[in-house]
Amino acid sequence: MLLTKFTHSCVRLEKDGAVLVIDPGTFSEVEEALRGADTVLITHEHPDHYDAERLGAALSADPELTVHAPGQVIEKLAEHIRDTERLHAVSADTTFTAGPFSVATYGGQHALIHPLIPTIANVGYVIDDAVFHPGDSFTVPHGLTVPTVLVPLHAPWSKMSEVIDFIIATRAQRVYQIHDALLSETGFGVVEKQVKHFSQVYGTEYRHLDTRESVELRTA
Repeated sequence: MLLTKFTHSCVRLEKDGAVLVIDPGTFSEVEEALRGADTVLITHEHPDHYDAERLGAALSADPELTVHAPGQVIEKLAEHIRDTERLHAVSADTTFTAGPFSVATYGGQHALIHPLIPTIANVGYVIDDAVFHPGDSFTVPHGLTVPTVLVPLHAPWSKMSEVIDFIIATRAQRVYQIHDALLSETGFGVVEKQVKHFSQVYGTEYRHLDTRESVELRTA
């Protein structure tokens, strides 16, 4: 399975001729990421993870494109197309297939930003038991150790110690960063130095992926 990182939290997975895209948001190269896509997974409704206008345009242009997302996102996307059977509301602790990909869902709630800001639904996705995209959450998949984890590196709702603790808790073999669009070059240097060090201490390889960089992931 080939994983390609786009800006911020958007990743593209390719396997057996099928393409699955997660979180094509407003900070990301949406049209490029969605080129030839069969399935889109959205973790939550925040625009940096879900560009309603560009995803809606993609759905209108491609009658075969399907979307799995929390209910709030599905309701908004339904305004863009008539054949809403291509839109699937998902919640935590479920499984489904998307072409050759198997998908399991975890979490359920966005990380707390501030007590005065209401929390929203957030669904993390494990693809083929091989890679975990948590969205905006530090939920760890229960009953499963996923070899590749995508870690939200920097966010208004997190601090560096939580990032490190999340990586340690997942017991992943390797970690790549997402949710990084707000970091400067200096910020990357500060955060990744500590994250890489503590990941290594606990037996996890941390590797930075540049935008459009791809890696081959082994699946069972």
